[in-house]
Amino acid sequence: MTDPTKDPHFLLDPYPTYEAMRSACPVQPLRAGSGGPPGYLVTGYAEAREALGDARLSKDTAVFFAGKKSRRRLHPAVARTMLASDPPRHTRLRKLVTKAFTRKAVAQLRPFITRVTDNLLDEWPTNEPFDAVAGLAVPLPVIVICELLGVPPADRPDVQHWSAELFAAGEPGVIDTASHAMAEYMTDLVADKRQDPGRSFLDRLISARDGDGHLSEEELVSMAVLLLVAGHETTTNALGNALLALLQHPAELDHLRGNLDEIPAALDELLRFDAAVSTATFRFTTEAVTLGSTDVPAGTPVLVALGAANRDPGQFPAPDQLDLNRNATAHLAFGHGIHRCVGAPLAKAELEIALRAVLARFPGISLAVPAELLEWRRTRLVRGLVSLPVLA
Repeated sequence: MTDPTKDPHFLLDPYPTYEAMRSACPVQPLRAGSGGPPGYLVTGYAEAREALGDARLSKDTAVFFAGKKSRRRLHPAVARTMLASDPPRHTRLRKLVTKAFTRKAVAQLRPFITRVTDNLLDEWPTNEPFDAVAGLAVPLPVIVICELLGVPPADRPDVQHWSAELFAAGEPGVIDTASHAMAEYMTDLVADKRQDPGRSFLDRLISARDGDGHLSEEELVSMAVLLLVAGHETTTNALGNALLALLQHPAELDHLRGNLDEIPAALDELLRFDAAVSTATFRFTTEAVTLGSTDVPAGTPVLVALGAANRDPGQFPAPDQLDLNRNATAHLAFGHGIHRCVGAPLAKAELEIALRAVLARFPGISLAVPAELLEWRRTRLVRGLVSLPVLA
Protein backbone atom coordinates (compact mmCIF):
# COMPACT_ATOMS: atom_id res chain seq x y z
CA MET A 1 0.00 0.00 0.00
CA THR A 2 1.35 3.45 -0.93
CA ASP A 3 0.63 6.73 0.86
CA PRO A 4 -3.19 7.02 0.89
CA THR A 5 -3.20 10.69 1.89
CA LYS A 6 -2.38 11.55 -1.74
CA ASP A 7 -5.74 10.13 -2.81
CA PRO A 8 -8.71 12.47 -2.19
CA HIS A 9 -11.12 9.53 -2.43
CA PHE A 10 -9.33 7.78 0.42
CA LEU A 11 -9.36 10.94 2.53
CA LEU A 12 -13.10 11.33 1.94
CA ASP A 13 -13.84 7.74 2.95
CA PRO A 14 -10.92 5.45 3.86
CA TYR A 15 -13.10 2.61 5.11
CA PRO A 16 -13.72 0.70 1.83
CA THR A 17 -9.94 0.59 1.29
CA TYR A 18 -9.40 -0.62 4.84
CA GLU A 19 -12.11 -3.27 4.39
CA ALA A 20 -10.49 -4.56 1.21
CA MET A 21 -7.10 -4.76 2.90
CA ARG A 22 -8.47 -6.43 6.02
CA SER A 23 -10.38 -8.98 3.93
CA ALA A 24 -7.21 -9.85 2.03
CA CYS A 25 -5.07 -10.05 5.18
CA PRO A 26 -5.44 -8.09 8.45
CA VAL A 27 -1.65 -7.69 8.74
CA GLN A 28 0.24 -6.99 5.53
CA PRO A 29 3.45 -5.37 4.27
CA LEU A 30 3.42 -1.64 3.73
CA ARG A 31 5.69 -0.11 1.13
CA ALA A 32 8.01 2.59 2.39
CA GLY A 33 7.17 6.17 1.57
CA SER A 34 9.21 9.37 1.70
CA GLY A 35 12.39 7.38 2.26
CA GLY A 36 11.07 5.71 5.41
CA PRO A 37 11.63 2.07 6.29
CA PRO A 38 9.16 -0.57 5.03
CA GLY A 39 6.83 -1.98 7.64
CA TYR A 40 3.53 -3.73 8.27
CA LEU A 41 0.03 -2.27 8.45
CA VAL A 42 -2.52 -3.77 10.85
CA THR A 43 -6.19 -3.39 9.89
CA GLY A 44 -7.90 -6.18 11.89
CA TYR A 45 -9.34 -5.50 15.35
CA ALA A 46 -7.95 -8.55 17.16
CA GLU A 47 -4.53 -8.04 15.61
CA ALA A 48 -4.57 -4.31 16.40
CA ARG A 49 -5.47 -4.89 20.03
CA GLU A 50 -2.78 -7.55 20.25
CA ALA A 51 -0.14 -5.24 18.74
CA LEU A 52 -1.06 -2.31 20.99
CA GLY A 53 -0.67 -4.46 24.09
CA ASP A 54 2.48 -6.37 23.11
CA ALA A 55 5.61 -5.26 24.99
CA ARG A 56 7.74 -6.63 22.15
CA LEU A 57 6.54 -3.71 20.04
CA SER A 58 8.68 -0.80 21.21
CA LYS A 59 7.85 2.87 20.91
CA ASP A 60 11.39 4.06 21.60
CA THR A 61 12.05 5.84 18.32
CA ALA A 62 15.52 6.95 19.45
CA VAL A 63 16.59 3.30 19.61
CA PHE A 64 15.08 2.46 16.22
CA PHE A 65 16.63 5.39 14.37
CA ALA A 66 20.01 5.31 16.15
CA GLY A 67 22.77 5.15 13.55
CA LYS A 68 20.36 5.64 10.65
CA LYS A 69 21.02 8.64 8.46
CA SER A 70 18.13 11.08 8.39
CA ARG A 71 17.56 14.58 7.11
CA ARG A 72 14.94 15.15 9.79
CA ARG A 73 15.65 17.82 12.40
CA LEU A 74 12.87 17.38 14.92
CA HIS A 75 13.51 19.12 18.20
CA PRO A 76 14.55 16.50 20.83
CA ALA A 77 11.71 17.56 23.13
CA VAL A 78 9.24 16.63 20.37
CA ALA A 79 11.08 13.55 19.14
CA ARG A 80 11.53 12.10 22.64
CA THR A 81 8.11 12.51 24.24
CA MET A 82 6.48 10.10 26.66
CA LEU A 83 4.71 8.58 23.65
CA ALA A 84 8.09 7.67 22.12
CA SER A 85 9.34 5.72 25.12
CA ASP A 86 9.03 2.34 26.82
CA PRO A 87 8.95 1.34 30.48
CA PRO A 88 10.49 2.18 32.88
CA ARG A 89 10.85 5.73 31.48
CA HIS A 90 7.29 5.73 30.14
CA THR A 91 5.92 4.47 33.46
CA ARG A 92 7.72 7.23 35.40
CA LEU A 93 6.55 9.99 33.06
CA ARG A 94 2.96 8.81 32.75
CA LYS A 95 2.62 8.62 36.53
CA LEU A 96 3.35 12.34 36.69
CA VAL A 97 0.51 13.32 34.36
CA THR A 98 -2.33 10.90 35.13
CA LYS A 99 -3.43 13.02 38.11
CA ALA A 100 -4.33 15.87 35.74
CA PHE A 101 -6.88 13.70 33.94
CA THR A 102 -8.61 11.79 36.73
CA ARG A 103 -12.40 11.94 36.84
CA LYS A 104 -12.20 14.31 39.81
CA ALA A 105 -9.78 16.64 38.02
CA VAL A 106 -11.91 16.64 34.87
CA ALA A 107 -15.09 17.23 36.89
CA GLN A 108 -13.51 20.40 38.26
CA LEU A 109 -12.94 21.60 34.68
CA ARG A 110 -16.49 20.99 33.49
CA PRO A 111 -17.90 24.42 34.49
CA PHE A 112 -15.04 26.10 32.59
CA ILE A 113 -15.61 23.87 29.53
CA THR A 114 -19.31 24.71 29.64
CA ARG A 115 -18.65 28.47 29.83
CA VAL A 116 -16.20 28.36 26.93
CA THR A 117 -18.63 26.31 24.84
CA ASP A 118 -21.50 28.70 25.51
CA ASN A 119 -19.34 31.71 24.67
CA LEU A 120 -18.27 30.15 21.37
CA LEU A 121 -21.84 29.20 20.43
CA ASP A 122 -22.98 32.76 21.20
CA GLU A 123 -20.96 33.77 18.12
CA TRP A 124 -22.68 31.33 15.77
CA PRO A 125 -24.90 33.10 13.22
CA THR A 126 -28.28 31.72 12.27
CA ASN A 127 -29.67 31.26 8.76
CA GLU A 128 -26.26 31.43 7.09
CA PRO A 129 -23.46 28.88 6.61
CA PHE A 130 -20.95 28.71 9.42
CA ASP A 131 -17.81 26.61 9.96
CA ALA A 132 -18.30 24.43 13.04
CA VAL A 133 -14.63 23.41 12.98
CA ALA A 134 -13.32 26.98 13.16
CA GLY A 135 -16.17 28.08 15.43
CA LEU A 136 -16.11 25.24 17.97
CA ALA A 137 -14.04 22.12 17.24
CA VAL A 138 -10.71 24.00 17.04
CA PRO A 139 -11.01 26.72 19.69
CA LEU A 140 -12.73 24.73 22.47
CA PRO A 141 -10.02 22.09 23.03
CA VAL A 142 -7.25 24.68 22.49
CA ILE A 143 -8.69 26.99 25.14
CA VAL A 144 -9.26 24.13 27.59
CA ILE A 145 -5.79 22.57 27.35
CA CYS A 146 -4.13 26.00 27.40
CA GLU A 147 -6.11 26.85 30.53
CA LEU A 148 -5.03 23.58 32.12
CA LEU A 149 -1.37 24.25 31.31
CA GLY A 150 -1.43 27.96 32.02
CA VAL A 151 -0.72 29.17 28.47
CA PRO A 152 -1.65 32.91 28.30
CA PRO A 153 -4.60 33.71 26.00
CA ALA A 154 -2.48 35.95 23.77
CA ASP A 155 -0.19 33.01 22.93
CA ARG A 156 -2.90 30.52 22.03
CA PRO A 157 -3.21 31.32 18.29
CA ASP A 158 0.53 30.66 17.84
CA VAL A 159 0.27 27.40 19.77
CA GLN A 160 -2.63 26.25 17.60
CA HIS A 161 -0.74 27.17 14.42
CA TRP A 162 2.44 25.29 15.38
CA SER A 163 0.42 22.31 16.53
CA ALA A 164 -1.40 22.06 13.20
CA GLU A 165 1.92 22.21 11.35
CA LEU A 166 3.25 19.26 13.38
CA PHE A 167 0.71 17.11 11.50
CA ALA A 168 1.61 18.37 8.02
CA ALA A 169 1.93 15.04 6.19
CA GLY A 170 4.54 15.01 3.44
CA GLU A 171 6.14 18.25 4.62
CA PRO A 172 9.01 17.23 6.93
CA GLY A 173 10.60 20.68 6.82
CA VAL A 174 7.38 22.30 8.05
CA ILE A 175 7.03 19.70 10.82
CA ASP A 176 10.64 20.10 11.97
CA THR A 177 10.40 23.91 12.04
CA ALA A 178 7.15 23.77 14.01
CA SER A 179 8.72 21.35 16.52
CA HIS A 180 11.47 23.88 17.28
CA ALA A 181 9.02 26.78 17.55
CA MET A 182 6.80 24.83 19.95
CA ALA A 183 9.68 23.57 22.09
CA GLU A 184 11.33 26.99 22.27
CA TYR A 185 8.01 28.57 23.27
CA MET A 186 7.52 26.00 26.01
CA THR A 187 11.08 26.49 27.26
CA ASP A 188 10.39 30.20 27.59
CA LEU A 189 7.02 29.59 29.27
CA VAL A 190 8.63 27.31 31.85
CA ALA A 191 11.22 30.02 32.56
CA ASP A 192 8.47 32.62 32.95
CA LYS A 193 6.55 30.41 35.35
CA ARG A 194 9.62 29.87 37.48
CA GLN A 195 9.82 33.65 37.87
CA ASP A 196 6.09 34.10 38.40
CA PRO A 197 4.50 30.79 39.52
CA GLY A 198 0.80 30.12 39.00
CA ARG A 199 -1.60 27.29 39.82
CA SER A 200 -1.71 25.47 36.46
CA PHE A 201 -0.79 21.86 35.91
CA LEU A 202 2.41 22.98 34.19
CA ASP A 203 3.33 24.82 37.39
CA ARG A 204 2.88 21.56 39.28
CA LEU A 205 5.11 19.73 36.79
CA ILE A 206 7.75 22.44 37.27
CA SER A 207 7.52 21.93 41.03
CA ALA A 208 7.97 18.19 40.55
CA ARG A 209 10.99 18.82 38.32
CA ASP A 210 12.60 21.26 40.76
CA GLY A 211 11.64 19.25 43.83
CA ASP A 212 12.44 15.56 43.55
CA GLY A 213 14.37 15.54 40.28
CA HIS A 214 12.27 12.74 38.79
CA LEU A 215 11.87 14.85 35.68
CA SER A 216 14.73 16.24 33.61
CA GLU A 217 14.48 19.71 32.08
CA GLU A 218 14.13 18.25 28.57
CA GLU A 219 11.46 15.84 29.82
CA LEU A 220 9.59 18.74 31.41
CA VAL A 221 9.49 20.69 28.16
CA SER A 222 8.70 17.51 26.20
CA MET A 223 5.79 16.67 28.50
CA ALA A 224 4.38 20.18 28.17
CA VAL A 225 4.57 20.04 24.36
CA LEU A 226 2.97 16.59 24.24
CA LEU A 227 0.09 17.54 26.54
CA LEU A 228 -0.50 20.75 24.61
CA VAL A 229 -0.56 19.12 21.18
CA ALA A 230 -2.23 15.80 22.02
CA GLY A 231 -4.60 17.59 24.38
CA HIS A 232 -6.40 19.42 21.62
CA GLU A 233 -5.57 18.06 18.15
CA THR A 234 -7.35 14.75 18.66
CA THR A 235 -10.34 16.29 20.45
CA THR A 236 -10.75 18.83 17.64
CA ASN A 237 -10.99 16.02 15.10
CA ALA A 238 -13.19 13.84 17.29
CA LEU A 239 -15.70 16.65 17.73
CA GLY A 240 -15.81 17.49 14.03
CA ASN A 241 -16.14 13.83 13.07
CA ALA A 242 -18.90 13.24 15.63
CA LEU A 243 -20.90 16.24 14.44
CA LEU A 244 -20.58 15.13 10.84
CA ALA A 245 -21.62 11.55 11.67
CA LEU A 246 -24.77 12.80 13.39
CA LEU A 247 -25.60 15.22 10.56
CA GLN A 248 -25.31 12.33 8.09
CA HIS A 249 -27.60 10.10 10.17
CA PRO A 250 -30.80 12.11 10.75
CA ALA A 251 -32.61 9.38 12.69
CA GLU A 252 -29.78 9.06 15.21
CA LEU A 253 -29.50 12.86 15.39
CA ASP A 254 -33.23 13.25 16.04
CA HIS A 255 -33.15 10.62 18.77
CA LEU A 256 -30.17 12.19 20.50
CA ARG A 257 -31.66 15.68 20.23
CA GLY A 258 -34.71 14.47 22.11
CA ASN A 259 -32.65 12.53 24.65
CA LEU A 260 -29.67 14.69 25.50
CA ASP A 261 -28.87 12.68 28.62
CA GLU A 262 -27.97 9.76 26.34
CA ILE A 263 -25.04 11.67 24.83
CA PRO A 264 -22.41 10.25 27.26
CA ALA A 265 -23.47 6.70 26.35
CA ALA A 266 -23.38 7.53 22.64
CA LEU A 267 -19.82 8.84 22.67
CA ASP A 268 -18.13 5.44 22.36
CA GLU A 269 -20.06 4.63 19.20
CA LEU A 270 -19.31 8.06 17.72
CA LEU A 271 -15.62 7.60 18.53
CA ARG A 272 -15.64 4.12 17.01
CA PHE A 273 -17.46 5.15 13.88
CA ASP A 274 -14.92 7.73 12.72
CA ALA A 275 -11.85 7.71 14.94
CA ALA A 276 -9.91 10.97 15.24
CA VAL A 277 -6.60 9.10 15.27
CA SER A 278 -6.42 7.13 12.04
CA THR A 279 -3.11 5.41 12.70
CA ALA A 280 -1.43 4.84 16.05
CA THR A 281 1.99 6.40 16.58
CA PHE A 282 5.21 4.63 15.58
CA ARG A 283 6.06 1.16 16.89
CA PHE A 284 8.66 -1.41 15.89
CA THR A 285 9.30 -5.04 16.75
CA THR A 286 12.21 -5.74 19.08
CA GLU A 287 12.07 -9.42 18.12
CA ALA A 288 10.17 -11.52 15.61
CA VAL A 289 6.45 -11.35 16.36
CA THR A 290 3.41 -13.16 14.97
CA LEU A 291 0.35 -10.94 14.65
CA GLY A 292 -2.69 -12.95 13.66
CA SER A 293 -1.25 -15.37 11.13
CA THR A 294 1.45 -13.01 9.88
CA ASP A 295 5.09 -13.25 10.92
CA VAL A 296 6.71 -9.86 11.39
CA PRO A 297 10.52 -9.82 11.52
CA ALA A 298 12.49 -8.12 14.29
CA GLY A 299 13.32 -4.45 13.79
CA THR A 300 10.27 -3.78 11.63
CA PRO A 301 7.89 -0.78 11.96
CA VAL A 302 4.27 -1.71 12.67
CA LEU A 303 1.50 0.77 11.92
CA VAL A 304 -1.81 0.06 13.63
CA ALA A 305 -4.77 1.51 11.73
CA LEU A 306 -7.16 2.31 14.58
CA GLY A 307 -9.84 3.52 12.18
CA ALA A 308 -9.70 0.24 10.29
CA ALA A 309 -9.80 -1.87 13.47
CA ASN A 310 -12.87 0.01 14.68
CA ARG A 311 -14.70 -1.01 11.50
CA ASP A 312 -13.82 -4.73 11.74
CA PRO A 313 -17.10 -6.68 11.38
CA GLY A 314 -15.58 -9.48 13.44
CA GLN A 315 -15.73 -7.18 16.47
CA PHE A 316 -18.51 -4.75 15.53
CA PRO A 317 -21.29 -6.27 13.38
CA ALA A 318 -22.49 -3.97 10.56
CA PRO A 319 -19.54 -1.67 11.36
CA ASP A 320 -20.35 0.92 8.69
CA GLN A 321 -23.67 1.65 10.39
CA LEU A 322 -23.82 4.31 13.10
CA ASP A 323 -25.82 2.65 15.88
CA LEU A 324 -25.96 4.68 19.07
CA ASN A 325 -27.47 1.70 20.89
CA ARG A 326 -24.38 -0.38 20.15
CA ASN A 327 -22.05 -1.30 23.00
CA ALA A 328 -18.86 0.14 21.52
CA THR A 329 -16.83 0.46 24.72
CA ALA A 330 -14.16 -1.86 23.27
CA HIS A 331 -13.29 0.62 20.51
CA LEU A 332 -9.66 1.52 19.97
CA ALA A 333 -10.07 5.24 19.25
CA PHE A 334 -8.02 6.03 22.37
CA GLY A 335 -5.61 3.18 21.74
CA HIS A 336 -5.07 0.26 24.12
CA GLY A 337 -2.54 -0.93 26.66
CA ILE A 338 -0.01 1.17 28.55
CA HIS A 339 -0.07 3.92 25.91
CA ARG A 340 -3.86 4.36 25.92
CA CYS A 341 -4.65 8.08 25.73
CA VAL A 342 -4.17 9.52 29.20
CA GLY A 343 -6.44 12.46 28.32
CA ALA A 344 -9.44 10.34 27.32
CA PRO A 345 -11.61 11.49 30.30
CA LEU A 346 -11.04 15.14 29.38
CA ALA A 347 -11.71 14.51 25.69
CA LYS A 348 -15.00 12.75 26.47
CA ALA A 349 -16.08 15.57 28.79
CA GLU A 350 -15.44 18.15 26.07
CA LEU A 351 -17.29 16.06 23.48
CA GLU A 352 -20.29 15.54 25.75
CA ILE A 353 -20.59 19.19 26.78
CA ALA A 354 -20.12 20.49 23.24
CA LEU A 355 -22.56 18.09 21.58
CA ARG A 356 -25.18 18.67 24.26
CA ALA A 357 -24.92 22.45 23.83
CA VAL A 358 -25.03 22.35 20.03
CA LEU A 359 -28.07 20.07 19.89
CA ALA A 360 -29.90 22.03 22.59
CA ARG A 361 -29.26 25.46 21.08
CA PHE A 362 -29.48 24.59 17.40
CA PRO A 363 -32.09 21.83 17.02
CA GLY A 364 -32.36 22.42 13.26
CA ILE A 365 -28.62 22.19 12.55
CA SER A 366 -27.78 20.69 9.17
CA LEU A 367 -24.92 20.39 6.69
CA ALA A 368 -24.52 23.49 4.51
CA VAL A 369 -22.76 21.60 1.70
CA PRO A 370 -22.94 18.03 0.35
CA ALA A 371 -20.72 15.69 2.40
CA GLU A 372 -18.69 14.75 -0.67
CA LEU A 373 -17.49 18.37 -0.95
CA LEU A 374 -16.01 18.44 2.56
CA GLU A 375 -12.23 18.76 2.74
CA TRP A 376 -10.26 16.41 4.99
CA ARG A 377 -6.87 17.04 6.53
CA ARG A 378 -4.02 15.49 4.55
CA THR A 379 -2.29 13.60 7.32
CA ARG A 380 -1.65 9.92 7.99
CA LEU A 381 -1.84 10.12 11.76
CA VAL A 382 -5.13 11.89 12.41
CA ARG A 383 -8.47 11.96 10.58
CA GLY A 384 -10.27 15.23 10.71
CA LEU A 385 -12.07 17.88 8.73
CA VAL A 386 -10.49 21.08 7.48
CA SER A 387 -13.90 22.69 7.83
CA LEU A 388 -17.51 21.70 8.52
CA PRO A 389 -19.97 24.22 7.03
CA VAL A 390 -23.33 23.99 8.82
CA LEU A 391 -26.60 25.85 8.91
CA ALA A 392 -27.65 26.47 12.47
